[in-house]
Amino acid sequence: MRKSAKVPSKRGKKGKRAPIPPIRRLMRRYSWVFAVAVAVMSLAGSWFVSHPWQWISDKCDDWPRFVTMPLRYFGDRTIMLTDGLGWTGHDAVYDFDEPAPSGEVFFAGAPVRISPPAPSDVRVVERGDFIIGWSPSLKHPLWVAYHVPQEKAYEAGERPGFKADPAVPGSPAASVYKGSGYDRGHMAPNYAIATRFGVEAQKKTFYTSNVAPQTPGLNRGPWREIEHRIADLWTAKYGEIWVIVGCVPGDVEDRLPAGVDVPKAFWQVIAAQTADGVRALALYMPNNMPFTAFPVHNIVTIDDLESRTGLDFFPDMPDFLQKPLEADLPTRLWPVRFIDIFRLIGLRFR
Repeated sequence: MRKSAKVPSKRGKKGKRAPIPPIRRLMRRYSWVFAVAVAVMSLAGSWFVSHPWQWISDKCDDWPRFVTMPLRYFGDRTIMLTDGLGWTGHDAVYDFDEPAPSGEVFFAGAPVRISPPAPSDVRVVERGDFIIGWSPSLKHPLWVAYHVPQEKAYEAGERPGFKADPAVPGSPAASVYKGSGYDRGHMAPNYAIATRFGVEAQKKTFYTSNVAPQTPGLNRGPWREIEHRIADLWTAKYGEIWVIVGCVPGDVEDRLPAGVDVPKAFWQVIAAQTADGVRALALYMPNNMPFTAFPVHNIVTIDDLESRTGLDFFPDMPDFLQKPLEADLPTRLWPVRFIDIFRLIGLRFR
């Protein structure tokens, strides 16, 4: 009877495995080195970017760029993930037993002027599901309030063209922005309004009564990221969101030829109410923010924002809630649902 042929063994003599090719050993070794290096840089970077922005800025001036650049690169991206998953950071959230003002534009009243730099000529323009605080002297809004229900009831239509608001005297022609180097930056955002309230509401966001001069870096970068976090990610987790956005007026000599003020900064105040209580978040964004900036570094207290803008926010909120909520400094942008973490990552690559 013939014996079956033996299958060649992968082992060498005395039962030992064949030696691993040198190139594979090298690849394995460097893979481990790379993984450890990334882990170390992520931890060190997270520590670096968790400091106040002024501290980070000072260290970027004092330390070599080859040190600070990788720390910021790895740190910002790591914190975005860990904050987004709720593993790190702190939110300003306080108990409140009163029902949320569902369906209303303001969460706790319209902003109230208390001092400059807010101009004194603001007139309120009702737009149904968003409200504009229009300033004739600035020729753009000082603030705009809007709310975003959780459900997307409509598909976003094609973007209409910008045009002057027929109901607002002094609303500039859209052409005054051409060649200025500034975008016509939406205050009430096109996407959130279109998907919640339909095409007619969307068209109203393209009146120049709802826009202000924003640098392309800010408008298409961190400002847009926050708009999409609100419309797509935070509403999915927290339900209806209430937002007030606005600007800090710039210098008179920096105005566009048609007299439109160029703001030195923009800001947002965001609120939601869940079973955990009322949560609030304030952001202050200089108009020269770069496209790649991470807005987590622009979080401020509402008290600080009030002193910078000359406005009082949430005037109808009871003092026992308003005082601690406005004095609390969150250290992160609100977390998202676990299933939305890849959508959050995608915001950085749009």
